Amino acid sequence: MSLLFSSTTLGSLTLQNHLVMAPMTRCRAIGNIPNELMAQYYAQRASAGLIITEGTSPSPNGLGYARIPGIFSAEQVAGWKLVTNAVHASGAKIFVQLMHCGRVAHTLNLPQGARTLAPSAITAAGEMYTDTAGMQPHASPQAMTSADIKLTIEEYVQAARNAVTAGFDGIELHAANGYLLEQFIRPNSNQRTDQYGGSMQNRMRFVLEVVEACINAIGADKVGIRLSPFGTFNDMPAYPEMAADYTYLAQQLNMRKPVYVHLADLSSMGAPQVPDSIKTTFRNEFKRTLILSGGYDKVRAEQDLMLKKCDLIAVGRPLLANPDLLTRWKENAELNQPDMATFYTPAPQGYTDYSTLKLTAA
Repeated sequence: MSLLFSSTTLGSLTLQNHLVMAPMTRCRAIGNIPNELMAQYYAQRASAGLIITEGTSPSPNGLGYARIPGIFSAEQVAGWKLVTNAVHASGAKIFVQLMHCGRVAHTLNLPQGARTLAPSAITAAGEMYTDTAGMQPHASPQAMTSADIKLTIEEYVQAARNAVTAGFDGIELHAANGYLLEQFIRPNSNQRTDQYGGSMQNRMRFVLEVVEACINAIGADKVGIRLSPFGTFNDMPAYPEMAADYTYLAQQLNMRKPVYVHLADLSSMGAPQVPDSIKTTFRNEFKRTLILSGGYDKVRAEQDLMLKKCDLIAVGRPLLANPDLLTRWKENAELNQPDMATFYTPAPQGYTDYSTLKLTAA
């Protein structure tokens, strides 16, 4: 039997296979509240062993994009219960990805009273879509004070607790793709002179404190983390010490024992390739579950699992466009192609209306 399709474990959880649905922003949370349409979307894809949701903000300050969900209010928790109930009924496990956008934000996408925060007052290059004014340059962020840092850690902890209340099996801390946690890691966005900036150890401090606080709140088996070493998305240029920085981070995470590290290789979408040496470093240094993602097809997924390069394989766009991806892979059937024009629109089109083999046959 194929290893990809066989059951496995993640911490104390049993997964129905080795396939993970990667987190993908879809912008269907009207008013930043999860809804029935989102529950339908995730349930359609619950043949995966583990689903990781789209980026979900732990704070009003973290809602950088239009129509992304949060998990800081009672209404949001109730909305997420619709999702977790639907996914569990279909057999998958589900983690919520906690994504604080930090400086990758625009004021028009934030609720009243929210602030654009970052390690340092350095504006990210690039633009962002807003529903009211179209594309706009990223907002200029405020440098976080010591009080802001403490409060933000508390917001992550409360969001983790809210996730358990909402029925999630765990959380994934989004420390990749140029968002707040990675903004502390990278020296171009973190030019602080206090204990959270400067040296490698200081730049990693905030991330590790968030990991520790969430583990203390809900348990190590319910906390994973996503990283994108060598990723350049959202104004995160490469720098000479990157390999050493992420080796240190792998060692520090191993000491704290989150249930998984999810390494994102974004080279299939035009970013620099993550060197195999970095993936090998995490395989050797981090002793719990390693998830790899980045342009996988069935053959490559099977190969990397058989070679023990990782424990689980995450895919994004193939599952977005093929709710029945596992069936199609098993039968070597042709795949639907994703409709990029509908990735971030608010409607069901390009979201819950992709065909399955049964519908196609009918």
